[in-house]
Amino acid sequence: MRSALATPGLTFTDGHGLRGPSGKGRQTRKMNLYQAIRDALGTALATNPKAVVLGEDVAFGGVFRCTMGLSDEFGRKRVFNTPLTEQGIAGFSIGLSSVGATAIAEIQFGDYIFPAFDQLVNEAAKQHYASGGAYPLAGGSLTVRAPVMSVGHGGLYHSQSPEGFFLGAAGLKVVIPRSPIQAKGLLLSAIRDPSPTIVLEPKILYRAAVEEVPIDDYELPLGQLDVVREGTDLTIVSYGTPLYTSLRAMSLIENPPPSLAPFLPPKLAPPNPAPRIQLIDLRSVNPLPLAALADAARTTGRMVIVHEAGKSGSVGNDIAGEVGRRAFDALEAPIGLVAGWDTPVPLAYERFYQPDVIRVFDKIVETLSY
Repeated sequence: MRSALATPGLTFTDGHGLRGPSGKGRQTRKMNLYQAIRDALGTALATNPKAVVLGEDVAFGGVFRCTMGLSDEFGRKRVFNTPLTEQGIAGFSIGLSSVGATAIAEIQFGDYIFPAFDQLVNEAAKQHYASGGAYPLAGGSLTVRAPVMSVGHGGLYHSQSPEGFFLGAAGLKVVIPRSPIQAKGLLLSAIRDPSPTIVLEPKILYRAAVEEVPIDDYELPLGQLDVVREGTDLTIVSYGTPLYTSLRAMSLIENPPPSLAPFLPPKLAPPNPAPRIQLIDLRSVNPLPLAALADAARTTGRMVIVHEAGKSGSVGNDIAGEVGRRAFDALEAPIGLVAGWDTPVPLAYERFYQPDVIRVFDKIVETLSY
């Protein structure tokens, strides 16, 4: 419970700090990621009478149960199903937010966000600029949720990571949480942010990621990275599911099992001290926290980026290019990138598409040995 309440950047919206309005402290409850999202949605609806939740099957709880019970609690006028039209969901939500409502839309799978691409990139992202700040009206906001990344058997239409397509969409924020605490706080911040925001939720973490989550209303800052582990010898940058893959690869480097130790370069093998590796969770991929990433690269001199999306047009390539320019003189090795392949996600071989522990481990060794 203490670690949950001590989450960096966490701010309770009631203004009473860690002691809460009663003065007796805050409470937490064990939640997985989809329960934390449901909790955030319930909080948003309860605190804002202009908030609505819409999407395919959300009134029934949704495919991943993120909206379970919301229609019973808040009524079918505020939590309602839509036709199977992602373009229509986005367009309708943009209209709602334009006139001062808080629209929280769900795209059932991130793979099907592409029909809504024109509405999100050409309308939502540009509306504030194009209207000279007149729209959306005061209080209006647009949030689009969508499950992304692979589960091992989703294939080319249910396991994609589409975040890279939105990197050039100025005016559009894109957030990817790694855990229940992060999901609740980032989602509530997105819902209350006047900028249109896409929240991409790693679907395998809906049930796999479990932790104590504060039950009160709180927010986490958008656009800021989170340092998960401190380190001085190498920086790993990741987000979503691959962040946990990176943690497992780090453990193999820091505490190599006897069967692996003979394959390590001498300077990385016992009895030499294990390298100290910094792990960064991006959280926001648009806009990217490039200044903070460049500072991290200057501190450790080495960087590896890990994500599921393919390399071409990816978050990793954007970071490598910008950090390479900004921190060139401080780098002691080329910036490494471990990513999916530039192919459709293959159904039968999906496990080989995902960055696994060995691929991340190899890139860490290569970068530290350069």
